[in-house]
Amino acid sequence: MGEITFQTEAYAKMILHAAKYPHCAVNGILFADATKIKEGAKNQELDIVDSYPLFHHSHYVSPMAEVALTLIETMAQAENCIVAGYYAACENFRDNTVDKCPGQKIAEKIAEYFPSAVFIVVDNKRIIRHLDSPAIKLHKYSEGKWKLKEFNTNQLFPDRFFLHSTSQLLQGHKETELVDFDNYLDDVSKDWNNIKIRTYILDDIKSEIELIKKNKEI
Repeated sequence: MGEITFQTEAYAKMILHAAKYPHCAVNGILFADATKIKEGAKNQELDIVDSYPLFHHSHYVSPMAEVALTLIETMAQAENCIVAGYYAACENFRDNTVDKCPGQKIAEKIAEYFPSAVFIVVDNKRIIRHLDSPAIKLHKYSEGKWKLKEFNTNQLFPDRFFLHSTSQLLQGHKETELVDFDNYLDDVSKDWNNIKIRTYILDDIKSEIELIKKNKEI
């Protein structure tokens, strides 16, 4: 398996999406940096740089899903990214397996066009109880199935502040500001790019770095 890394923004938005709708299944799309993709390689190295929340009640391949995926493909090209994966969180608090996740046809469609795609299952229980470790399960598509893969946290998340930033967002109830495609369909003036979330993360990382520098000077 090629090396996979997750940037904080991609991770945080998945977690916020699940936290905003704890009573619903949610799903979304993952973007990877296109400059790191090697044409023809079977196991691509992926740098997952962003996630785009899709639905909390319209999960299956439908006219709305088709519209969302078309827009996402255009956005990916504009940002020099590729659609490299799918994420989902189950409706039932105790479910955290691929088989229970919504919208698997979307995930399979992504894997059809990009065989190195990943499927991330958000572990609902960990969002509430364990903010000190990643609340996800990583899967790769192989032999027609999504198979669970072990990962090294330090390798998967090069940004040492990813848990702190996500925790700060949850403690500040910033999940209420997250906009998924369902929200965007209700009001197209809403920012589906979630620039606010990106700003919060950058501000938190900056504050942490400044704090570390200050402590070293003392």
